[in-house]
Amino acid sequence: MAGEVVFDQRQLKRSRYAVAAVFCVHGAVTGSFATRVPWIQDHAGLSAGQLGLALALPAIGSCLLMPVSGAITHRLGARNALRLLIAMWTLALALPAFAPNLVTLCVALFVYGATAGMSDVAMNALGVETENRLGRSIMSSLHGMWSAGALIGSAGGTLAAHLGGDARLHHCIAAIVLTALGLIACQGVLDLHSTPEEEAPPRFALPPKSALVIGAIGFCAVFAEGASLDWSAVYLRDVLDTSAGAAAASTTAFTLTMAVARLAGDRVVDRFGAVRTVRAGGLLATLGGVLVVVAPGPVVAMGGFALVGLGVAVVVPLAFAAAGRTAGNPSQAIAGVATITYTSGLIAPSAIGGIANATSLVVSFGLVTVLAFGLVAGANVLRNAGGGDRTPEKVSPGPADAAVPGPRS
Repeated sequence: MAGEVVFDQRQLKRSRYAVAAVFCVHGAVTGSFATRVPWIQDHAGLSAGQLGLALALPAIGSCLLMPVSGAITHRLGARNALRLLIAMWTLALALPAFAPNLVTLCVALFVYGATAGMSDVAMNALGVETENRLGRSIMSSLHGMWSAGALIGSAGGTLAAHLGGDARLHHCIAAIVLTALGLIACQGVLDLHSTPEEEAPPRFALPPKSALVIGAIGFCAVFAEGASLDWSAVYLRDVLDTSAGAAAASTTAFTLTMAVARLAGDRVVDRFGAVRTVRAGGLLATLGGVLVVVAPGPVVAMGGFALVGLGVAVVVPLAFAAAGRTAGNPSQAIAGVATITYTSGLIAPSAIGGIANATSLVVSFGLVTVLAFGLVAGANVLRNAGGGDRTPEKVSPGPADAAVPGPRS
């Protein structure tokens, strides 16, 4: 019986590193794609408005198809499902560069986003399950590995663009390499299967109530993250009259701050627990937002953006972990939280732009500051939704849990 499977510490540590490698591969695909968007735009002959329309399709595809991940995992088991979904995602990297026009690019980006979302849910579910069994926090560092992968992928894409390489060749090579690395990494993850009596999750379902509550915290964090990432350089240039080089450096610094904070965040979570960590992060992000709004010059504003990145870095990993400890179907809960956070990332850049157009960028980041404070006010939902503010060392994994393809407490 699958329910009798017990994993020893060696297997759990191997799974931790394997899932981290999968997160890194997933991030590398995103970084590789992002750097070649200008080439893809030129190849398809798109205006800025058409490109903006096309770039909305990945988020739409992700939101619509993420719930399917749970059904695939139930049918195939966690390891085989992750193999399939990560391979679909890495291979989908090659599609957009071959699109000759807007319609084909929209289709390619829909597939790209759909495979991104499904594999995202599968790898987060396995990450939460591994965390629960290890008995200590790992989700923050897993998301840090995603950020590291994105930096690696973007570095490779920047080099290819600098050399004038054709994005079709670049992305085909990257897709093959990343697919191979992803499949190798999947060999080490926990091989979990549903029990025979477990009912299959629906292919499509509304997020459970618990996911909506937890997702609200994720929404605030991702909105602040997306706004800062996409608008920090513009804010420094337009509001504080900063040089283009210094403005661009602020975005890089923000990304690095996020990556470092996530890689180091697990120790903080283990020591202080999820609720206090998110509450403290919310205070840092709120202070950062205030500094951005009142900044008399670029140095203070860059410090503010760094604090925002530091404050929100671990919130999404903790939201996924809390979703994985809810009652009912954990994969469905994780998909629900992921859908809400993806939606936040989709609307944040345009919302900031719309508010700035009606008022000013300063007012826009006033909203970011308010949402950052929402982390302080709402951190307690991680205790209520997760069955207590448990640091992972207090979780006692039992053999009956081994049968479940998604995370359980």
